[in-house]
Amino acid sequence: MNLQKEFNKTAGFKNLELLAKQVVEGFISGMHKSPFHGFSAEFAEHKIYNAGESTKHIDWKLFAKTDKLYTKRYEEETNLRCHIIIDNSSSMHYPNVAELSLDSLNKIGFSALATASLMNILKKQRDAIGLSVYSDTYDFYAPEKGSERHHQLLLNTLDETVKNKPIHKKTATYTYLHQIAEKIHRRSLIFLFTDMFQDGVEDEKLFEALQHLKYNKHEVILLHVYDAEKELKFNFDNKPKRFIDVESGEYIDVYADTVQENYEKAVEDYFQRLKMKCAQYKIKYVAADINKKFEKILLTYLIERQKFA
Repeated sequence: MNLQKEFNKTAGFKNLELLAKQVVEGFISGMHKSPFHGFSAEFAEHKIYNAGESTKHIDWKLFAKTDKLYTKRYEEETNLRCHIIIDNSSSMHYPNVAELSLDSLNKIGFSALATASLMNILKKQRDAIGLSVYSDTYDFYAPEKGSERHHQLLLNTLDETVKNKPIHKKTATYTYLHQIAEKIHRRSLIFLFTDMFQDGVEDEKLFEALQHLKYNKHEVILLHVYDAEKELKFNFDNKPKRFIDVESGEYIDVYADTVQENYEKAVEDYFQRLKMKCAQYKIKYVAADINKKFEKILLTYLIERQKFA
């Protein structure tokens, strides 16, 4: 038995597919009061009506409620391609979680469940989904497909990704984004899940790689995954603690209160720079706190998908 490999294993989800269905069902049930309230198996989505278009599929009931014109875009009319990219460096497996569930997630678990939920919606809409996972290597790649066999392959990959905790795995995100960009030739909606912990990588290199993804008119959404309580607010009790860099193994012994104010300011400044860079490069930035639910991510998908049409 490989003891190191077993040590690196962690408890995953009991049933990732079932949890994803629960997330999507909860999201859809909460959408009834929004312009997307008709999102169901009947049709793929609502689309804002543009003057000159056929009035055949205008949703007049929705018009009566919102005083705005929306048309129904049926499943057979859609042909979206979506590629999801997941950062699987060691820092993404923070915090340590005994067993992943809706109420107990680390960053990689949050990213995997969000991905499975997006896959559930894409499957309902008969759209094609692809997946890339990277750490300090390009761990996994699957092109965009829509079959059930492909769907199960991706679910299994997500499950194995959350279970196998990488030790001292750094990443050079920009390197793998360039490689992924070379593989995706047809226009796609691209989601990148990452905590943006880079090892000495200049922001410019990362955003040049994101620009590469936009080269073929892809729509790119950067999902900045983090634990707001710990990584943003630095909410620890004021006892002596050893803080360990899980990617390098380096550590520092410190009282949280002595560094909290400077830490929070530095992190907030960094987050703000990321948002400004994304705006500069016309990349959608979404702050994804693992302590929050998935509505923001799924709603972002619906909005970006509507623009994509």
